Amino acid sequence: MKRTIFAVLVLLAAVSIAFTGCAKKKQTANLTLKPGVLSIGMEIGYPPMEYYGEDSKTPIGFDVEMGKALAAKLGLTAEFVDVAWDGIFAGVDTNRYDTIMSSVTITPARQAVHNFSKPYIANTLAMVLLKGSTVTARSPEECTGMDVAFQADTTADFYMENLANTQGLKYNPRRYDKVLNCFDELKLGRVSVVVTDLLVAYDYIAPADSPFEIVWRSPDPEVFGICMKKGNDALTTAIDKALQEMFDDGTMVNISNQIFGMDLVTEAQKKW
Repeated sequence: MKRTIFAVLVLLAAVSIAFTGCAKKKQTANLTLKPGVLSIGMEIGYPPMEYYGEDSKTPIGFDVEMGKALAAKLGLTAEFVDVAWDGIFAGVDTNRYDTIMSSVTITPARQAVHNFSKPYIANTLAMVLLKGSTVTARSPEECTGMDVAFQADTTADFYMENLANTQGLKYNPRRYDKVLNCFDELKLGRVSVVVTDLLVAYDYIAPADSPFEIVWRSPDPEVFGICMKKGNDALTTAIDKALQEMFDDGTMVNISNQIFGMDLVTEAQKKW
C-alpha cells in the first residue's frame, strides 16, 4: 500500500511539473518572434555589460546573464543578436529581435517611441582620466578646449552636447562607435578625457594595474531598462513579471555580485 501511494504521489508530481512547464510555454508561445526563443539585440562591445569572452565568440556580461535568466523565467531560450548601436532601435522596430538589452537608459524621448520594462539597474555618468594626467579638470564643465571621447548617440554624448548648447562649453567632441575605442585612445594619449557610464568606468579602473581613474560622477542617477517595440504590451507585461520574480528570488542581486562584486541593482527598484 505504501509503495502504491508513493508511486501515485510521484506520478502526480511529475504531471504537475509537466503541466506547469506546458502552461508556461503556452503563455509565452505568442509573445516572441520565434517560438520558444527570446531574441535579444545588443551591441556586444560594452564591458562589463555586454562583450565577447576570450574566444571572441561567446557573449558575456551583466545584460547577457540577465537575458539568459529572464528567458528561462519565461520558459524560453535566449538568443543574442550583435548589432551596431546606431541601428539597434531600428532593429527592434522592424522585428529583427524581440528586445534590446544593451544598457539602454530609460528617457522620456525613448519612452515616447518604444516600450520599456521596469528599471533593472541604476547608473550615473563618469569622467575618466589617465592616472598622473596633467589635466586639471574635475568635471565635464571644465573641459574647455579638450578632446573629450565618448560613444556616439549615448547619454554621455547627449550630456556633452547639452553642455555645449546650454552653457556654451567649447570642447572637441571625439565620437566613437564603441566605448572600447574611447579608452584605447585615452591610453594612447590621443584624447584627454573619456565620459561614459559609471558601470563601464568601474570595469576599466578595477584591475590593480589600471592606468585609468574616475575623477567625477554625475549627481543624478539614471536607470537602464529592457526596450521593446512600441505597442508590444503583452511582452512588456510578461517581462516585468519575470523581472519582479528575479528581484524577489535574489537572481538579480546574484548576477550583480557575480559581475560587479556588489549590489548595483536594488537601487533601481526605487524607480518602480
